[in-house]
Parts: sequence; C-alpha cells; structure tokens
Amino acid sequence: MDRTAPTDHPVLPAIAARWSPRSYLEEAIPDADLRRVLEAGRWAASAYNEQPWLYLVTRRHVEPEAHAKLLACLVPFNQGWAVRAPVLILACYRQTMAGKGTPNRWAAYDTGQASSAMAIEAAALGLQIHQMAGFDAAAARAAFAIPEDAEPIAAMTLGKPGPASALDEALAQRETAPRARKPFGELFFAGAWGKGL
Repeated sequence: MDRTAPTDHPVLPAIAARWSPRSYLEEAIPDADLRRVLEAGRWAASAYNEQPWLYLVTRRHVEPEAHAKLLACLVPFNQGWAVRAPVLILACYRQTMAGKGTPNRWAAYDTGQASSAMAIEAAALGLQIHQMAGFDAAAARAAFAIPEDAEPIAAMTLGKPGPASALDEALAQRETAPRARKPFGELFFAGAWGKGL
C-alpha cells in the first residue's frame, strides 16, 4: 500500500514515505537494519552535543520477556495493535547536563530529533516507526529499573507495515485514510507572527 505523503513542495523520498502504521508483519527485523535505524538517531543534532537520548530496545524474537513487559506498559488501545510489532522501543532522555548536573531544558526536543531521524531512516529501508504518547511512564520505569534522571517520553513500534485488513474495521479505515496536514501558511510565518510564508 502506497502511503507517500502528497507534499506541497518536494522533500526527500524517505520523508514523504514516513508514516505511522498500526499493522505490522510479524517477521523479525534484520539486525543490520535495526542498527542502521538506531545509528541514524545517534547522529542527530543536540544542544551542546549532549546527546541526551537513551533508548530501550526490545525485539520480540530475541528478548521476548522484555518485549512483553514493554508491551504491558502501553495503554490498552495501543497494546491491541502493537502486539504484532517485532520491535518495541522506549525513548527516554537524561534530564540533566552531563558533568554539570544542571537541568537540560532542550533534552526532550533533542530526543525528538533523534527519534525523527530514526523514523526517516526506517522509512528509507521500507520499515516504519509509530511513535506513541499512550504509555505508562511510571510502569515502564518500574519494569525496567530506569534511573531517576532518565525520563521516559515515548514508546515506539518498529517493523515492516502489514495489511490494513489485519486490523479491526475502525483501525483499518484510519490506516487507509488519505494523509493530510494543516496548510503550509498556518505553520510557517514570514517575519511576523501569523503572517503566512
């Protein structure tokens, strides 16, 4: 199924190809592809080059117990479809600057950049990442003994998209609905707040 974004302006093919599926094939992701996706995140930009992101990776075919524990931290709605994803990832960030101990107010932003780079790299490989806010951070912290300075911020699935027909009817409709974004002029301003570019 082609889910290429109908962009108003040309972008890199992997950016246009990136989307957030809920149906996944259950096949394992080759280790080389997984490492390539993670490497893209490793090279993301960050304030003061702090690289505050930390990712807990669970592979259903390699770490089944850890994968099940992370799946249990998702809200029930997300558990229902994420169960088939071969890889579950928990994105966290260090809240303080290394060596200084002062708060890093850009850590969440930087972790988002790393996650976005990973999602684009995954799309370039024919894989997809679905990032989720619907998870229990406290449960994840307890399940994996995450240190206090590491803040869980998002859960993610990674895998090869499967058919929409594998989902219930409501989710299948969302999976195949036309892709859309807010108009360009509502998001980008030229020289003054609210003045469209």
